This record gives sequence, structure tokens and C-alpha cells, in this order.
Amino acid sequence: MRISTFKAVFLGFLLTLPIAGFAIDKDNTESDKKFDPNEMIMHHVKDAHEFHIIDIDDKPISLPLPIILWTDNGLTTFMSSEFHHDDEGKVIVEKNGGSFVKLHEKIYQLNNRATAVAFDDKHHPTNASKPLDISITRNVFMMWISVLVLLLIFISAARVYKKSENKVPTGIAGFVEPLIVFVRDEIAKPMIGEHKYKKYMPYLLTIFFFIWINNIFGLIPILNGANLSGNIAFTMTLAVFTFIITTFSGNKNYWKHIFWMPGVPVPMKIFLMPIELIGIFTKPISLMIRLFANITAGHIIILALMSLIFIFETVWVSPISVAFSLFITVIEIVVTAIQAYIFTILSALYFGMATEEEHH
Repeated sequence: MRISTFKAVFLGFLLTLPIAGFAIDKDNTESDKKFDPNEMIMHHVKDAHEFHIIDIDDKPISLPLPIILWTDNGLTTFMSSEFHHDDEGKVIVEKNGGSFVKLHEKIYQLNNRATAVAFDDKHHPTNASKPLDISITRNVFMMWISVLVLLLIFISAARVYKKSENKVPTGIAGFVEPLIVFVRDEIAKPMIGEHKYKKYMPYLLTIFFFIWINNIFGLIPILNGANLSGNIAFTMTLAVFTFIITTFSGNKNYWKHIFWMPGVPVPMKIFLMPIELIGIFTKPISLMIRLFANITAGHIIILALMSLIFIFETVWVSPISVAFSLFITVIEIVVTAIQAYIFTILSALYFGMATEEEHH
């Protein structure tokens, strides 16, 4: 019991590290500015050009990432540490004949002869423009890490099978085989069919493990875990892949049910055709929004609960905030797998609908 309690308290402490660091930095540098939970939450949920770990003695400690920009002067690169943790456009970095500032995690290039950022009434910069930003952000970095982890897992599992004479899985292979069999027997075969599921298995396994492992990385608090599945561009890309595969897999029966529904009167065919046509695009859109919204909501809830400590400005709220945060974190661990499962099974369902043969 003592060990369990210690682990719970320690995990709660880890959860508060990034938030406490952010609050200290803002409160000490801008003492007249009250704690803004919305600003803090959005700061941690959205993508960033560095990993902000913690503040010690009012000094932020972070892991910088490369800034890669394409400007009028060509390719410009430097490390995000040159902004000195500034995100309000105050620090100007001079590189390759250009002046750059970071404002709300967006990189701007100042116009010629500008020495500071000028803002309009809505706090939009008026004397700066956005160059093409292809930087390695926090999400991109963690996506690469997840790819390396997946390659390591499956290459190691493949070597186990290659060395085993009786093909009995051991070690890491014993962990991944039940998951692969689950995707095959509980997702691919029922949704696509016994005779057509095999060619879709590589994609279904990829998105299942890719989404799952990135969701897990998003729960790691000590490095402000990258919220990759909470990035609409990430979920949109996966949904587009599902859309493309579904579209090119569609057989004659699939397209006939969309453009000229069999077995219904002609006026009803004309009425249903635009609805079915719209449905082609709403399916991947629902995939995109569902994954994005569910993962982002979990992060926001945890951060909102931890914000109560700073909103009420008393440590007496911390036991409640930490307890509920731990509870939501446990739920989030389950949700990481559920969301990967839902995205995979819906993709398989769309493939099955596209390849279903006409019944006689």
C-alpha cells in the first residue's frame, strides 16, 4: 500500500511539473498579470518549437529543436534556443539577412528596417510575415521517435520468429503477436471479409500501432508529451490515406450504390445520389475530428484540473486536483488504445463497404 501511494503521489508531482514551471515563469516575470488557465492550457496542447521541461530559479530548462525556414534569401536554419524562451515577439534573431521573432509558437520575419513587432488592435503583427516553416517541431520530433520505436519493436519481433525453429513467440514477439492477431481476427476479417482482408492488413496494423504509441507518448508529462493525435493536421493526414484507399478500392457495386442506388424508385435514386456523394467525404472527416477531439479533450481536462491550484491560489486544492487528474490519466491510458481501435475498425469498415460484392 505504501508503494502504491508513493507512486500515485510521484506521478501527480510529475503531472504538475510542466504546469508549475509555466505558472512560475509567468507570475514572476509579470507579477501584475493573473494566472490565465486558457493561455496555459493552449500553451501545452498546441505544437511547439522546443520541449519546455521545467523552470528552476525562474530559469526555463528546455530541449531546443531546429528552426528550418525558407525565406526570400533561401534556406535559413538555427536552433530555437536563440529565442531564449521568448514567445511574445520580443527577442529578434538575425540570420541569413533576415530578422525573425517567435509569436505564439509561430515564426515571423520582420519587414526591412523593422526593429520591433508592431501589432494592430487584434494583436496581429502588421510589419512581419510568415516564411515557409518546415521546422522540426515537438510533434514532428516525437513522430520520428515513434517510427523508430515501432521499427525497433517489429524488427526485433521478426528476428525472434526467424531464429525460432518452432515459431513460438518469445520476448517482444510474444507481446505484439496477440495484438496483430486481434487486428486480423476482430477487425480486418469481420469488416473486410476472409478473402480480401490480407492486402489491407499492413495499413491497418500501421495506423493501429502508430496512433496507439503516439497517444501513449502524449501522456508523458516530464517532457510536455507531444500532443500528436491532438493535432488536426496529423489526424487529417491519416484520414486522407483512408479516403484514398477506400476510393481506389471501390468496385462497381460500391459506386452503383452511391450514384444509382439499386432497388429504389428513380426519383428516390436522384434524391439519394447527392447524399451518398457527400457521405464519401464526411466519413474521413468524421475520422479526423473524432480522433483529434477525443485526445485533445483528455489533455484539456487534466490541465484544467491542475489549473485549479493556481486559480484558487491555495495548496489545499492540490489533493483534489491531483486525485482527479490521476483518475483522468488512468482513463486516458485506456482511451489511447480505444481511439486507435476505433480509427482502425472504421477504416476497415470503409474498405469492406468499398469491396463488398453484389448480393444475388
